[in-house]
Amino acid sequence: MKIKIKKTHPNATMPTYATDGAACFDLYAATVNGAAQIGDICYPGHPVVVDTGLAFEVPEGYMLRIASRSGLAFKHGIDAFPGVIDSDYRGPVKVLLKCWHLDEDEPPVRIDPGDRIAQAYVCAVPRVTFTEVEELSATARGVGGFGSTGGGKVELRLETAERVLRGEE
Repeated sequence: MKIKIKKTHPNATMPTYATDGAACFDLYAATVNGAAQIGDICYPGHPVVVDTGLAFEVPEGYMLRIASRSGLAFKHGIDAFPGVIDSDYRGPVKVLLKCWHLDEDEPPVRIDPGDRIAQAYVCAVPRVTFTEVEELSATARGVGGFGSTGGGKVELRLETAERVLRGEE
């Protein structure tokens, strides 16, 4: 599949695959919080907006999905918020990063233009139609939601949270 890309900023770097077997391609920072030369610091709890300086022409029936880079998350505690780029969007792709490390002794992380800040992949998005019904077919799981397939700890936490919301604790 070929994707057309327009550079919307002179600092923009074309996406790259890190390895032949990589499922996602890397996205790079062109500007960080609007700064094209010096970048910015990612402090715990404070989001950073990173412009890739690229606009993508995603084919109809597909979307571009933004995801975190595992190395950035593991080494520096920085996640990219998941993002969806629709096939009819033609503007620059921006990524919202957030630092979540809780160790106050950990130095803040600087994000500079040219840094790999997220990864993305293209996937098919089938168009669906919706039918309202009175009943859904039965399954073994039924209406079991959060934690229903994993074990008791999550269920206990949810029960406690529900009691707190009802003012019982």
